[in-house]
Formats: sequence, C-alpha cells, structure tokens
Amino acid sequence: MIRCAIVGVTGLVGSTFLKVLEEKNLPIDEYTLFASIRSKGKEIEFMGKTYIVEELTEESFEKTHFDYALFSAGSNTSEKFIPLAVKSGTTVIDNSSFFRMHDDCPLVVPEVNPEDIFSSSGIIANPNCSTIQLMLPLKALNDKFGIERVVCSTYQAVSGAGQAGIVDLLDTLKGKKPKKFKYPISSNCLPQIDVFLENLYTKEEMKMIEESRKILHLPNLKITATCARVPVKNCHSESVNITLKQEASLKEIYDCLSKFENIVIVDDILNEKYPINDLASGNDKVYVGRLRKDFSAKNTINLWIVADNIRKGAASNAVQILEKLLEHKENM
Repeated sequence: MIRCAIVGVTGLVGSTFLKVLEEKNLPIDEYTLFASIRSKGKEIEFMGKTYIVEELTEESFEKTHFDYALFSAGSNTSEKFIPLAVKSGTTVIDNSSFFRMHDDCPLVVPEVNPEDIFSSSGIIANPNCSTIQLMLPLKALNDKFGIERVVCSTYQAVSGAGQAGIVDLLDTLKGKKPKKFKYPISSNCLPQIDVFLENLYTKEEMKMIEESRKILHLPNLKITATCARVPVKNCHSESVNITLKQEASLKEIYDCLSKFENIVIVDDILNEKYPINDLASGNDKVYVGRLRKDFSAKNTINLWIVADNIRKGAASNAVQILEKLLEHKENM
C-alpha cells in the first residue's frame, strides 16, 4: 500500500495539489491531508471521498508511515517537520525555499533535470515559480546552442504572494488600503518581491539566479534578474534576453523550442497572437513567443515566456516529481 501525505492542503498551492492529483490519478492507495490547527477538522472533497483535514504535529509521521509527502506550508514548517518525515522513511517533495540550495538536496524541474530526483537523501526541492518556467526554454537552448548570458525581467502575478496577494488586488481595486503589499497593487507595478539584500537585489531575484545555475548544472552561468509584482491575478510573465554561444537562425531556435516537452510556441504577430496570462492559466504548459533577434548584441535573442505560477510553477511541478518517483518504484 502506497501512502501519501499532503501538507498545507488549504493554501493556494496545496489545494492545487489536489486538483492535479485528481487529474493524474496516480497509483496511490491512501492520502492524508494536513494543515495548521486553524484548518483542523475542515472537510475537503477529493478523489470522490470526503477527507477531514488533520493538524500537522510532531507525531504525525510517527503514527502513520507515509511513502511520500508533498509540502507547501512555508519554510518554517518545512524546517521543523520535514526532517521528522524523512527520519520516518518518507520521501518529501518540498515547495518552500528552505532546502533548495542545500548541497545534498536536488532542485528539480522534471523536464529539465529528472535524473537529479534519484540522487536525493529523502528531500527533493521544488524550485521558485518564476525559475521553473524559465528553465524549460533555457534547457532546450543550452543543449542545442549553449548559453552565454541571460537577462530576465519578471512580471509576477499577485497569486504568487498567496491568497493575501489576491485579496490585496481585489481590495485595492475598491479603494481599500493594502495589507499584503506596501503600495496598492491595483494601480502599481512593484519592483520588489521579497526583501532587499546587501547586494541591492531582492531575495526573489537571487533565488532565480542561484536556482537556475543549480538546476542547469551551470555554476558559472552569467544571469541577472529583475522581479516585479504586477496587478494580474494569475500567471507570471517574463521578458528574457539570451546570448547563445553559437549562431542560430530564428527557424533553428523555433524548431529547438517547439520540440521540447511542455513548451508551446505562440508567435503569430500578423494576427497579434502571443503568450498571455489567460492562455496559460489553468494548465501546465510553458508558453513562448515574441521571439526575435537582439540587434544590439551578437548571437542574442529576446523571448516572452508565460506560465501558470500556481500550477506549473508549484503544484504540478511537485506532482510531476512524485509521478517520476512512482514510475521508478514500479520499474524496480
């Protein structure tokens, strides 16, 4: 019998775990849903059954053996409870940032570095949402042409800040004061996500830089990022400038990207078709368009990338990792 725990089930990502798991119908025999004490006793319909949410405690992984656990309850919860889960023999996929840069913890986007899944010592980290969607095009281009440098500017939806971010957008549209963000997000683009660091970058920007190098196994990759929060409910957009090591025609780049798993090219400027948030919302594809040469630099191109930050950027990526683990177990 295969048992799976889902931690943080009442949050935006946690509830999306359930949607994606229902869609995939993985060979898991028993689920247990955990959240904080505030959600204890809540009833959730899942897989045709009514589940009662349990409070996550230090004894949760002692009372029941779980083969796998999906965590999306914040770094503090991950730091405290994941070691207890691993000690009990559970393999954990963690959506928080806590373990991402630990040397012994693989950081995985399944289309990009699936082999790293099986080098884990019990914990597999889910990357940052803005990093995940960037990785698919970068992996495709690096494998074919090599990458010299990346400049990424993000336009990140309020759902990336959780339910409180969505509430702030709706409230400030009505003229109410913001609670989650420093300024009204309904009328501003905020060039700050997370706290500022000593190097003048934000923590979100450094996550993208460091995580990209780790996932792609390119520790010396030249990459810089500017991350902004925009008044959009869901789906992150990214403007990316990429310098390739080899010369490539636009057709060669199109062909390279279009053949890569879960990338969809939308680039029909004659009919004004390109990736937008409404197109990406609710699915697990990474949409790429506005492909063009950067005439100011040799072997350099511009891309526009859009993906659902709650699904592909978090929940679906974690479930894809779980799916790979189950396939590996079945084939052993």
